[in-house]
Amino acid sequence: MTIRTRFAPSPTGLLHIGGARTALFNYLFARHHGGEFLLRIEDTDKARSTQQAVQVILDGLDWLGLTPDQPPVYQSQREARHVEVALQLLAEGKAYKCYCTPEELTAMREQAIAEKRAPRYDGRWRDRDPAEAPEGVKPAIRLKAPRGGEVVLQDLVQGEVRVKNAEMDDMIILRSDGTPTYLHAVVVDDHDMDITHVIRGDDHLTNTFRQIQIYDAMGWKKPEFAHIPLIHGADGAKLSKRHGAVSILEFREQGFLPEALCNYLLRLGWGHGDAEFLTREEQIKLFTLDGVGRAASRMDYAKLTHLNGMWLRQADDKRLMEDVMQRLVTAGLTVSTAAMERLLRLMPGLKERAKTLDELTTSSAFLAREVPLPFEPKAAALLTEDTKPMLGRLLPALEATDFTAPALDAALRAFAEAEGRKLGQVAQPLRAALTGSTMSPGIDATLEALGKAEVAARIKAVAG
Repeated sequence: MTIRTRFAPSPTGLLHIGGARTALFNYLFARHHGGEFLLRIEDTDKARSTQQAVQVILDGLDWLGLTPDQPPVYQSQREARHVEVALQLLAEGKAYKCYCTPEELTAMREQAIAEKRAPRYDGRWRDRDPAEAPEGVKPAIRLKAPRGGEVVLQDLVQGEVRVKNAEMDDMIILRSDGTPTYLHAVVVDDHDMDITHVIRGDDHLTNTFRQIQIYDAMGWKKPEFAHIPLIHGADGAKLSKRHGAVSILEFREQGFLPEALCNYLLRLGWGHGDAEFLTREEQIKLFTLDGVGRAASRMDYAKLTHLNGMWLRQADDKRLMEDVMQRLVTAGLTVSTAAMERLLRLMPGLKERAKTLDELTTSSAFLAREVPLPFEPKAAALLTEDTKPMLGRLLPALEATDFTAPALDAALRAFAEAEGRKLGQVAQPLRAALTGSTMSPGIDATLEALGKAEVAARIKAVAG
């Protein structure tokens, strides 16, 4: 048997962090077992589903590296199949036409609430003669669900869960306008796509018991179910914008690496000993549902940022340079070929200090700027009536070197000694003049990356 999982988002909004983790778990489970990972876009809510939201889902999964093994299935294109199955159940006497009006259903619900009962459909058309149907009322089709016994679910995360059939009513599988309901469509699609394992959020757990009734009525083999706990904010409340970024593309915009986010999401509710920093290959090798906990996870943005810094330091320098370059262009800077070369040369030192691509971009911006540079207040304070002339005297000593880091370091030390100053008293004003900041990689590496002509231009711009 080929293990086959699916991620089935509704394109009624953004791809959120919880959905991304669900997609990741489905992807890793399929890969761990040498199976297939599929994508189904559940776009039956025609009023709220948009092509823009579909594209956001596709872009988000692509950025995370969670590529499905087949083209996406669009639920809205399978409506005829959903209707076919509903009519089959009707023909076999496993479903029936319900002619209740909206007013009757409302009254039924209000009465149940008044009597402190769960508001369920009372089955009044279950065994009634259709000849009694009122004129002009289009019927819905309801599943004739078992009334006795119980549904027992052996969930791969939650363990054994039982629900009495008496607690569930005869659910609608085809609305009076002829459109299939979500719960019905999902079962038909999962069956037709040969899904072997349904891994989804535990907010779908109650849906599962209703869906099992459809599987049983059709005589179809049921997939294995695994309901994973939701992600909450650090305060234990439902995750929302007030906690920080929620949409996957927000994390991308804020400078998180996709591999860092996936690594963090994996560890958010799943564990394997003390393993924390895991490559995609290691994730696939280790991932099983046995490691998924039953309690809700809490989003820790500080921990994610720390982990992102670890991934940043291991990332390829050229890849980081290209990403930073795009961000600089977006910020309105012109990035020349020379600036790209400087950026690539300094990347080993720059990425050691950054935790996000946003931070890396901020610390790299000086490499693309032209004189006169903008100065941070602390950097401007270092450029005094004493240090500006000093930098003017330093420039010939620097220009006399071959502009390699060792030669530049030696020249700085010799100059500081000749001036009767500590090395930092020379290096810090120089760093301010070159970068507009008080932070940068080593001053010798920074000088080498900027090159002789650019260093001269920047020193002259402040030294006069």
